Amino acid sequence: MGDEEEVPRDAKIVKTLLKSMGVENYEPRVLHQFLELWYRYAVDVLTEAQVYSDHAGKPAIDSEDVKLAAQLKLNYSFSQPPPREILLELARNRNKVPLPKSIAGPGVPLPPEQDTLIAPNYQLALPRRSTNQATEEVEEDEEPNKTEPNQSTEQKPDQSQPPQRVSFPLAAKRPT
Repeated sequence: MGDEEEVPRDAKIVKTLLKSMGVENYEPRVLHQFLELWYRYAVDVLTEAQVYSDHAGKPAIDSEDVKLAAQLKLNYSFSQPPPREILLELARNRNKVPLPKSIAGPGVPLPPEQDTLIAPNYQLALPRRSTNQATEEVEEDEEPNKTEPNQSTEQKPDQSQPPQRVSFPLAAKRPT
């Protein structure tokens, strides 16, 4: 009970409001957040009321200025939900359209593979070999001791061709 006496009056009011709404357990920071919101709202309303009072040429803020400022703050800060009848009509119109039939089997339907993150996400650049160099390597593998006299006149791989790109998927293909 010693802590309750040290709590400011405004914090006690917030605790009472929470308790009246059925909130029994909450973090202590909730009180600070409500108090900050409460003070900010009061400062905004009183600042607007001061502007209205100055505009009207009054020497001090009166209750009419505060009421006008509170009403305008309510209208522009907090939007009112549409009437219940409008919401019910919108729900009826939306519910007239049937849901699409599921063509997937049991489990969670997944999007196509190209739309997921399991598609290939990297490429390797492999240098292209010319057909002459590839056949030369095959002949060398077959007869390692034999040398050909015109080996130096063989064509070099074409450097103007872009490298061949190869992709590897990261995930196994799903059965369809």
